[in-house]
Amino acid sequence: MTIAGSFSLPPGERLGQLLAAAGQSPLTPEQTRPFENYLALLLRWNARVNLTAIRTEEGILSRHFVESIACARALPHEIATLLDFGSGAGFPGLPIAICRPEIAVTLAESQGKKAAFLQEAVRTLGLSTRVHAGRAEDLGQRFDCVTLRAVDRMEQAVRAAAALVQTGGWLALLTTRSEIDAVCAAAGDGFTWAAPVPLPGSVERILALAARKG
Repeated sequence: MTIAGSFSLPPGERLGQLLAAAGQSPLTPEQTRPFENYLALLLRWNARVNLTAIRTEEGILSRHFVESIACARALPHEIATLLDFGSGAGFPGLPIAICRPEIAVTLAESQGKKAAFLQEAVRTLGLSTRVHAGRAEDLGQRFDCVTLRAVDRMEQAVRAAAALVQTGGWLALLTTRSEIDAVCAAAGDGFTWAAPVPLPGSVERILALAARKG
């Protein structure tokens, strides 16, 4: 998604344009500044550490940021604790922490360099977000919501993530329409699935939300 004439604008304004084009409400100034700092940090680290395959400023804004912001806004309001399983470069966990400060977010990432980036990002952005530099399964706790996006061995990861959702909590998968049947099956029959939420930027991308049965 590209807005004509937008490349000369500061990143925060370009992000605002992209959100408007996606039918999303604007960020507040207090939210925009952390996203600008997050972008700068991500570009700097991505030059030496392979954090994300999308390496351009415009690509990060239009794909990672807009999609993650849409996810943050679509999550149920009652969520108090959230685990971003296999957080990588922080999507969608860091945008959720910025957009939904009432949620206590934990970022779990087992790759050392990516975990180091997340720790630096949390410090730079002034967030209270927790970073777990290890396997999410080792945390020994369950959460109101577990998010998962673009991880290796997706179906295996979904099974592990589903086990970390507490009763009445939510599993939130950023996936595709073509993968939805497989990931739903991987989660098991202990969940009730809501209608998929379309994500900006692609007719194929969706947010699949499921509540753990009591």
